Amino acid sequence: MNFTIMEKNTVSKTKTITSVGVLSAIAAVLMQILEFPIPFMPPFLKLDFSNIPALIGGFAYGPLVGVAVVFVKSLLHLLVTTTGGVGEIADFLTSASMVFTASLIYKHMKTRKNALLGMAAGIILMMAVGAVTNYFILIPFYEKIMPIEQIIAACSAVNHKISGMSTYILFGVLPFNLIKGVLISAITIMIYKKISRLIK
Repeated sequence: MNFTIMEKNTVSKTKTITSVGVLSAIAAVLMQILEFPIPFMPPFLKLDFSNIPALIGGFAYGPLVGVAVVFVKSLLHLLVTTTGGVGEIADFLTSASMVFTASLIYKHMKTRKNALLGMAAGIILMMAVGAVTNYFILIPFYEKIMPIEQIIAACSAVNHKISGMSTYILFGVLPFNLIKGVLISAITIMIYKKISRLIK
C-alpha cells in the first residue's frame, strides 16, 4: 500500500516537473517570437503572450507551478537579453504577480467565475507592480543609455499625453498592462479547458 502511494506521488511529481518544463519552453518561445509594441504606447513596452502557458500551469497545478513557469521562462530569455537581465527581472515581477494571484484565487474554488475573478485581481496587481518596476527598475536602466528627457520625448512621440514620469506611468505603463492582462486572460479562458485535459 505504501509503495503504491509513493509510486503515485513520484508519478505526480514527475508529471508536474515535466509540465513546468514544457510550458516554460512554450512561454519562452512565445516571448521571443511574438513580442511587439502597442500603438500609442512607449516603444520599449512590448506585448507578448508568454503568460498564457504560465496561467494554464497555475490553474492546472497551483500558483507555485505558475510562478515556476514564469521564472524558468525569464531564465531562458536571459540567453537573448538586450537589457542585461533588467527587463527579465521586471517581467518576472509583473508576470508572477498576475499568475500567482489568479491561480491562488482559482485554486480555492475551480469555477469559471473564480477564474475570471482571479484574473481580474491579477491584472490589478500586475498594473501596480508594473508601475513600481518601471519607476524603480526599467527607467533607471534606460537612463544609463539615454537621458530621461530623451526617453520621455520618445514616449511623447507616440503619445502626446506623456510629458514626464508621472504621465508615463499614468498613460503608458498602466494602460499597457491593462491591455496585456485583458488579452492574456481572454485567450486563457478560451483555451484552458481543452489544454488542461491534455496536460493532465
